[in-house]
Amino acid sequence: MSTPKKDYIRPLDLKHGRIDMNHGAGGRASLQLIEEVFARAFDNEFLRQGNDGAALPALPPGHRPVMACDGHVISPLFFPGGDIGALSVHGTVNDVAMMGATPLYLAASFIIEEGFALADLKRIVDSMATAAREAGVPVVTGDTKVVEQGKGDGVFISTTGVGALPEGRQIGGARARVGDVILVSGTIGDHGVAVLSQRESLEFETAIVSDTAALHGLVAAMLAAVPEGAVRTLRDPTRGGLATTLNEIARQSRVGMMLQEAAIPIAPQVDAACELLGLDALYIANEGKLIAIVAPEAADALLAAMRAHPLGAQAARIGVVTEDAHHFVQMTTAFGGQRVVDWLSGEPLPRIC
Repeated sequence: MSTPKKDYIRPLDLKHGRIDMNHGAGGRASLQLIEEVFARAFDNEFLRQGNDGAALPALPPGHRPVMACDGHVISPLFFPGGDIGALSVHGTVNDVAMMGATPLYLAASFIIEEGFALADLKRIVDSMATAAREAGVPVVTGDTKVVEQGKGDGVFISTTGVGALPEGRQIGGARARVGDVILVSGTIGDHGVAVLSQRESLEFETAIVSDTAALHGLVAAMLAAVPEGAVRTLRDPTRGGLATTLNEIARQSRVGMMLQEAAIPIAPQVDAACELLGLDALYIANEGKLIAIVAPEAADALLAAMRAHPLGAQAARIGVVTEDAHHFVQMTTAFGGQRVVDWLSGEPLPRIC
């Protein structure tokens, strides 16, 4: 009696191959894509369960669950200092961290366009896996869909993060108080200008790279440096930049704000690029910076803790929270005048994250 032949499945051609509709059909091709690209890169004990979801351990005693989700549609997919893969990890990790929580797990959903190069997909997934490992936040479950050519734009990634928030900790956009101090962790506008320079093939004398980074380590150092409750608000100024994020907080907290233009850190090359392109760095997206609003008595200690961390070395005190029935964000300019820093109007840099 002859021995049945085993099915032979040719490995994916990760150098020259492309995504086709079979990769999203739920059959053998889908399994092969998952095993050879996703599972191999993201491998961890939870993903190895092989189920449609991940069974996770209980949270540490005295903690509440926090969840955040983020969609990533950036164009181009690869840019100086990062790519959509790393960005999708950093963005969701940071959303959890801005709640004052410790990020624990990620879920990822990929929508891939038919014809997308497997080499580019592997590069993105590998970058995403590296970012997750460096952050210590594993991707524990996910999903993949394929859409017809022309109905997508390469790849879109949606990530969901779960974290643990200590009982009693309250950090949020509605907690800023009159007299509080506004801090920023470093230079603004780096990410948006880096993406724009790649998109438009612009060349500057000094390279501009994205600031994309996971900020939970910086947040942990900050919260350990001051009494519980001293940090009122944490927020990463992504779409709409510093200006829009501060307007959101002012509206939530029903306060005003007064900024000092000269105190806001902007890299010279970013400032020069914005002047050349007619952009305002206050409205340009960041992916590795945070805003902290802190009680005045703890501001110096918090600023010192930020500057002691690699991701906060250029942290600065940029303003104060004021009483204002109209909830305006205003700024004292470098020339001594004042102006209103309004909400972003329109979308000067679309598809930036």
